[in-house]
Amino acid sequence: MSIKENLLQIKSQLPNHVTLVAVSKTKPVADLMEAYNAGQRIFGENYVQELVEKHQELPKDIQWHFIGHLQSRKAKLIAPFVNLIHGVDSLKLLHEINKEAQKNNRVIDCLLQIFIAEEESKFGLDEDELNGILRFITQNSEIYKNIRVIGLMGMATFTDNQNQIKKELVHLKSIFDKLKMLPKTQNLQPTTLSMGMSGDYKLAIECGSTMVRIGSSIFGVR
Repeated sequence: MSIKENLLQIKSQLPNHVTLVAVSKTKPVADLMEAYNAGQRIFGENYVQELVEKHQELPKDIQWHFIGHLQSRKAKLIAPFVNLIHGVDSLKLLHEINKEAQKNNRVIDCLLQIFIAEEESKFGLDEDELNGILRFITQNSEIYKNIRVIGLMGMATFTDNQNQIKKELVHLKSIFDKLKMLPKTQNLQPTTLSMGMSGDYKLAIECGSTMVRIGSSIFGVR
């Protein structure tokens, strides 16, 4: 099937409240244009340099999400244009994004990454670390006024065990539900739970995801 056919098939399966991020890392500009011409406007990239180059080449109404592990020193390269940074896993990184957003006179939306998997290779915060960061940025909202934490992101273990995946996704949803109970401030407005990829997005939606990150099911296997 073509990229357009893949995309339309996936979109037909998504409820209205779920946002599709087309994960286009390592894919050529022509592939992104095919998805763009089929109506897709939100793309997710994992590598800073690649994201910068694609942003320069592609239409300006695209919303770019950075979904990889962002190094603090590279935040400045995407701060002028990025729409959402997934996977923020430290106060240091949040501080850097805020600083670079301020230089560009922008407010940058961020998702905090929670560690829910059983694989050591995954990044993320535990619940105590999450609460510590949230406390700090909301108490210092005058300083951290150029970022807005709009939710959480997580990746389940890469396994065929559906029960384990479901347990991890449900756990992330429960943390998100607690987050939504906190008083909203100008830099904390949780609406987004980004979980679910090509292999588990249907289960993730059942478990309460509002944003799915799908690459290989749209663009083919890398």
